[in-house]
Amino acid sequence: MQLKDAHILVIDDDEDVLTALRLLLKPQVKLVVVEKNPNALQAILSKQDFDVVILDMNYNGLVNTGNEGIFWLNKIKSLKPEIAVMLITAYGDIDLAIRSLKEGASDFLVKPWKNEKLLESIAEILAKKKKAGSPKIKLDSETRIIGDSEPMQEVFVKLKKVAPTDANILILGENGTGKDLIARSIHENSLRKNKPFVKVDVGALTESLFESELFGYKKGAFTDAREDRKGRFETADGGTLFLDEIGNISLRQQARLLTVLQNRQVTPLGSNEPVNVDIRLICATNLSLKDLADEGKFRKDLIYRINTVDLMIPPLRDRGTDLSLLAQYFVKLYAEKYGKASFSLDPGFIKKLKEHSFPGNVRELQYALERAVIMAEGSILVAEDLAFSPIEQQSETEHKLKTTNLDAVEKNTILKVIEKNKGNISKSAKELGITRTALYRRLNKYDL
Repeated sequence: MQLKDAHILVIDDDEDVLTALRLLLKPQVKLVVVEKNPNALQAILSKQDFDVVILDMNYNGLVNTGNEGIFWLNKIKSLKPEIAVMLITAYGDIDLAIRSLKEGASDFLVKPWKNEKLLESIAEILAKKKKAGSPKIKLDSETRIIGDSEPMQEVFVKLKKVAPTDANILILGENGTGKDLIARSIHENSLRKNKPFVKVDVGALTESLFESELFGYKKGAFTDAREDRKGRFETADGGTLFLDEIGNISLRQQARLLTVLQNRQVTPLGSNEPVNVDIRLICATNLSLKDLADEGKFRKDLIYRINTVDLMIPPLRDRGTDLSLLAQYFVKLYAEKYGKASFSLDPGFIKKLKEHSFPGNVRELQYALERAVIMAEGSILVAEDLAFSPIEQQSETEHKLKTTNLDAVEKNTILKVIEKNKGNISKSAKELGITRTALYRRLNKYDL
């Protein structure tokens, strides 16, 4: 989106600021609306769509903590998570800048601002929104991939390139990150989309079931083989075969699978006649490439065969503002499923979500929000409605203990550079040799 097409909302209790921004923005954008009272936010957003909100941090002349700005930032994100928010204040506080970025602000400017810098920042925000909206990766009306964070945009860009090809894909990522969803999306955006998509959890197959499930069998091949049955390879012929948890199969199973992939033929149990198969192969595992490279556990020749392109799916804790987008989506989904009225999210509810590390990733978030919707008594979800599964508590503790010396060095370097530049994120990112978005991601990573 270009600046001239943008809809901007300005909220500040200083009439001079409102006048100055209205005069500056009116010739530059399609629509500019100014408002002195932040309590009017909900009514304004319900009537008009905006691309960017410029939000003052303080509305009480005696107290300049920025807490009001953080409150209204969370309110905007709960009502319209897709809106970008630029916070503005007369008080250049490094801690406040970091906190606002962590809470989901797109930028932070200090009064008095430079007009060129303000317009440049808005244009950059709009460019980022356009980039985030460009890869429209959807499956069907009930299943969607949601995310506008930089890590997910990198996944979308790569996905968009590889989906139309027949390249074998290896999807890497922790449990609960959505590897299944990515696999289905690759199929739905491929030239094979009108052919079968067949998923097999190969890690759950015993040695005896592995060959019969994947390659099929002939009547009489074993005691219970009362009729011919096609295996998953034949069932997926012409389409996509998704082998989940590929890292958990034995070396013997790996050897058998490699032979089939090399020859593109399967021989059903009880038969001597090979059957040609035409499949696009997608595999997934929660192991890292480093773990897979251990030849005592996994054959290198099979890795090369299944890994023409790899896709790393980021954990939820590294996806920044995607947490709010996903929360909105799942709350709406489960409200409709259980016949409840629409919910709004209290800032305390959002805060509690953001403070949790989600070792179970999107799957854990999904279940937590389903429980919250079921248990909620009002139309506003509050922190007390949110309970996290005890199943993941040990994983969360282990994650918190994994801070390495390298992480500590990077974290301290970032803090020093931001402090040196008095909270100016653009200058800090430039000095660190990374993009502003990459810096935001690191701020989220280190819970700053």
